[in-house]
Amino acid sequence: MTYLWNISQTDYLVVDGYITTAHWQATATEDTYEASVYGTCEWQPAIPAIQYADVTMQDVLNWCWASGVDQSEVEASLASSIALQQHPVNASGVPW
Repeated sequence: MTYLWNISQTDYLVVDGYITTAHWQATATEDTYEASVYGTCEWQPAIPAIQYADVTMQDVLNWCWASGVDQSEVEASLASSIALQQHPVNASGVPW
C-alpha cells in the first residue's frame, strides 16, 4: 500500500506571513484501489513560527501531525477502506 500526504492549500496572514490553517489530504493506493481523506489544521498566528515564504510542505505536514492529526490512525483507516473495496461485505442490486 502506498500513502501520499499533501497540503493542498494554506491560509495565512498577509500582514506578517504566518500560516493559520492548512488543508491536508491523505491518499492510499493499492493496485487499482484508492481511498482518500481530507482535513484541516488551525493554529494561532506565529505558532508555528515559520513564515509563509520560508515554509515547506513537509514543515506543514509535521505541524499537522504534531497538532492532533494521527498519521498512523489515518493511514490505518485508509487501509481499511481499501480492504473493504477489495473484499466487500455488503452489496446492492436486484437478482434478475
